[in-house]
Amino acid sequence: MVDCHIHMVLDGVNWKEAIARHRAAPQEAFIRETLEQYQTLGFSDLRDGGDRWGVCDLAAKLAPEYGIRYRSPGFPIYKIGHYGGFIGRGFDEFVEYRALVREARTRGAHFIKIMISGLMDFERYGVLTSEPLPPKLIRDMIACAHDEGFSVMAHANGDEAVRAALAGGVDSIEHGAYLTDETLCQLAESRAVWVPTLVTIGNLIGCGRFPDEVLKPLLAYQRNAVKKAAALGAKIACGSDAGAYRVLHDRGAWTSVRSCAVSLGKARTRCSIRVTLQLWRDSESDPKKISVFASFYSISIGYNQGIPIREVLRL
Repeated sequence: MVDCHIHMVLDGVNWKEAIARHRAAPQEAFIRETLEQYQTLGFSDLRDGGDRWGVCDLAAKLAPEYGIRYRSPGFPIYKIGHYGGFIGRGFDEFVEYRALVREARTRGAHFIKIMISGLMDFERYGVLTSEPLPPKLIRDMIACAHDEGFSVMAHANGDEAVRAALAGGVDSIEHGAYLTDETLCQLAESRAVWVPTLVTIGNLIGCGRFPDEVLKPLLAYQRNAVKKAAALGAKIACGSDAGAYRVLHDRGAWTSVRSCAVSLGKARTRCSIRVTLQLWRDSESDPKKISVFASFYSISIGYNQGIPIREVLRL
């Protein structure tokens, strides 16, 4: 199985305490315990969103001991004054961005992750927490990373950020909240993979921290967008965002499969598995596209582990 979007540095419970755990140095015992959980669940590949404390770097070094291929950007890159400071490395002038991309290479990054928009506001429907980066800057950031031989993973919500990223040739869109039909068409016409991380919304419903009257229509909107994108022929991959609040590393994967299956239906889920697994194989043969391995969890693994298909998809 493959999870296309996790955060080893986070624990799904309290992000401040999780980060504090690793602030002085990455905690190997915690990382090994988490990798062992993924191994037990049958994971072969994990794709990390990165962190600035070196947690994902250590995880990538340890993962082969657990039979897991691990890919990460080293650290996410954000524009100072915009979203991303809690976990990424920031730049002000573009020359600083280019230097960070080159530093990522020296640290063995597999791809570059850029933060180009805010988050979904879970207390106000249809609202993002901050403005996106200017479209030209987004395109230039992607071009710079491509010139250095990297593919690009973009944290992006809202039409403006996603359209700019797609126009710049981004390799994957992470989250992608509130996309309109026009943007979904642009996504389908591109080579980008969309990793919608639906679980981060669904797992919040009923928790009491955010109003369900915001969360429920938001989840419905996102599920409908995924369904529309699939019908248009977009490449959609399943990532749990494990480590985010209430998305635990040991259960995020299965809830992510279930959420995507509810949105797409069994037939389209299986089709998407085949499409995105092919993307994984293609990326392995092309060093410049090494990170475009976003794939759905292989449901056949569920059979191999003796897990009934209905338990994976809950259909």
